Order: sequence, then C-alpha cells, then structure tokens
Amino acid sequence: MNKQEYINAAEQQLLHTYNRFPLVLDHGEGVYLYDTDGKEYLDFTAGIAVCALGYSNEEYKNALKAQVDSLLHTSNLYYNTPVTEAAGKVLAASDMDRIFFTNSGTEAIEGAIKAAKKYAWTRDGHAGHEIIAMKHSFHGRSIGALSVTGNAHYQEPFEPLMPGVQFAEFNHFDSVKELVTENTCAVIMETVQGEGGIYPVEPDFLKQVRALCDEKDILLVLDEIQCGMGRTGNMFAWQHYGVKPDIMTCAKALGCGVPVGAFLMTQKVADKSLAPGDHGTTYGGNPFVGAAVSAVFDIFEKQHILEHVNDVSAYFEEKLDELVKKYDFLTARRGMGLMQGLVCELPVGKVAAEALNQGLVVITAGADVLRFVPPLVIEKKHVDEMVPKLEKAFAAVSAG
Repeated sequence: MNKQEYINAAEQQLLHTYNRFPLVLDHGEGVYLYDTDGKEYLDFTAGIAVCALGYSNEEYKNALKAQVDSLLHTSNLYYNTPVTEAAGKVLAASDMDRIFFTNSGTEAIEGAIKAAKKYAWTRDGHAGHEIIAMKHSFHGRSIGALSVTGNAHYQEPFEPLMPGVQFAEFNHFDSVKELVTENTCAVIMETVQGEGGIYPVEPDFLKQVRALCDEKDILLVLDEIQCGMGRTGNMFAWQHYGVKPDIMTCAKALGCGVPVGAFLMTQKVADKSLAPGDHGTTYGGNPFVGAAVSAVFDIFEKQHILEHVNDVSAYFEEKLDELVKKYDFLTARRGMGLMQGLVCELPVGKVAAEALNQGLVVITAGADVLRFVPPLVIEKKHVDEMVPKLEKAFAAVSAG
C-alpha cells in the first residue's frame, strides 16, 4: 500500500481518538525517523519522551531478541529473573524501597492512588480519604487518573469521576495548605508539568509541600512519567530538589518503547499499603519488559546518558533562548534539561504541522507551547539542524 492507502485504512479501522498528522512512519535510525516514502525526519519528540535511546540501538535490540528466544511471559504467581534484576536497578537509581511494574504510566498512577488510599485506611481504620492534585496537571486517561488530572476538558464527558479530589494551584503553597483536612491522604503532582505547558515545580513550593506532608502524615506522590528517566539531567527530576517522594510513578523512557510503567514507594508506605489481593496485573513485570528495563539502565550507565543530557541541554537552552530573543511571537522558554517548551503566539498546531513539512518532528503542550522532548542521545549538531527547520516552519505559518 502507498501512504494514502495506509491512512485511509487506519481511518476506517481505528477508533478515531487521535487527530493524526498525515505521516506514516516506517522505521527509525539514531535520532531520525523515516516514512513509507523514505523521507527523513529529525525527531525532537521521541514518541512523547519515550525513546530516550533513539532508534535501533543495537545493545537494546539484542537484549530484547535474547529475551524473546528465552521467555516472553510468565504469570506473576511465579518469580522471573529479568524483572528482579530490573527492579534492583530502578530502586538503586531512585533510592526507593519497593516497586510494582505496570503496563503504562496511567496504570502506575492508578496503583499510586490505591497505595495512598490503602495507607490511610490502614492508619485510620476507615475509608473516605481525599487527595489534593494540581490544576493544569495531566496524569492519564483512565477514570482514576482523570480524577486527579486538573483539566475540565478531559474530565467533563466522563463524570462522575472518583470523589474526594481537590485541586490546588501549582507552585502556590497556600492553595495546597487551605485544602488539607483530616481526611487528606495524599498530594499528587508532576515534578515538571508536561501537558499543562512545561512548568517545573519551584524549589520552595516542593519543600513546603514536603514539610506539610511530613507534619500531617500525608503522602507526597510525584509523577515522573514524562520528566523522569534522565530527561532533566538527573535520573528523576525530584533529585534536583533533594525532596524525596513517598510514592513515585514512572513509565515512558523506562522501557524506551516497550510498554512498561511502575510505581515505587518507601518501605514506610509499603508496610501499610498494598498487600496480597489488593492489586495485580497479568502482564506487568513479565520477563520481556524486565529485560527491556534492565537493558535501558545498563545502556544509560555505559553511555553516560545523564552527563550527556547535562552537556547538550545547556547548548539546547542557549539556542532556544536565542530564538525567543529573535522572534516577537516567542514570549518565553520553560523547562529543565531535554524537556523544554517555547511559549508561542502563532498557532502551535500549525507550526508543528509545518515543521513536519520541513523534516522536523515537534509536538505541542497546552494551547500555546511548542514542546521539545527529543531522544536523550541527541548531539549539539542535531540542535543546530533543528533550529533552521523550525525557523522555516515559523516563516511558513507567519506568511499564512
């Protein structure tokens, strides 16, 4: 089939829950994607912060092939070696104590919510506990995850959602403090808000919330699904602040393309929360995804990914700042490391579409932000290649 035939077939067969760009991808190599016509695209999206190692990494591919030849899946009624090895590596990198592997970030959020509620139930001997979440947040599209997502647009068609959720202003401590009641069991937030417009948490705010949680025996849940796994220059974004969560979620780059997520917790939470029968999954933590996660951590270490992110992100920020100074319609840059956003007064959807015509893949966040979450293996030469492509997209949109 040709490109248009693939698009027509997809439109007839797939549930229309995405407004897709007219692009049919075929394969990837390094930090480039190629469509079915053979056109090359510089990728500054990484499958929405998933493909941290880029495409066709030989060590990663060989680890997956070896596991396919060995054992793909076995029930969680039994132990398996790859996921045990993976668990040790994730826990060591995060300084957490216990981990539960899921199939996605959304499922990790669901598990975190359940763990927080069970912790409070064990502590207080009753249900009916409440959660404080943040406005403009995004945690996923299941009912539980939607319930703590601070965007009415995503929520309204699916109400009533999970009760007992109140929304505070991100980076405004008093708005959190005034919502606390004797039934509050958790405060949940993204360490760097993604869909809401690339807003990093402010240090004082995070420290104040941590202190409040300690005072009231409330659990701090940090969502690191998009901002974690090295994207900000530390393995997890909260490590920049020295403020450790009680529960943490991660996914996306955790498996670099293999569907896997996880929620992690301290031993204090584990001792009083989920017990046998409280939670489970058929596929989560099977040997195949365990091998993927284990390989990702090995490659991160061998290739010094964190050091590389810190080096190239400083250059990337410099080039984005130059664009903000150059164009009046760019009003700000926000972000950390290789999770960056440009606030843009041009229609950002049109800019992203025009960028594809220029051979560049970028996406948006919110109504007015161009989002850049490239593979963590990009080099400065790729930043230099990206800038003129983006400028050509700006020119085409500005010209109407």
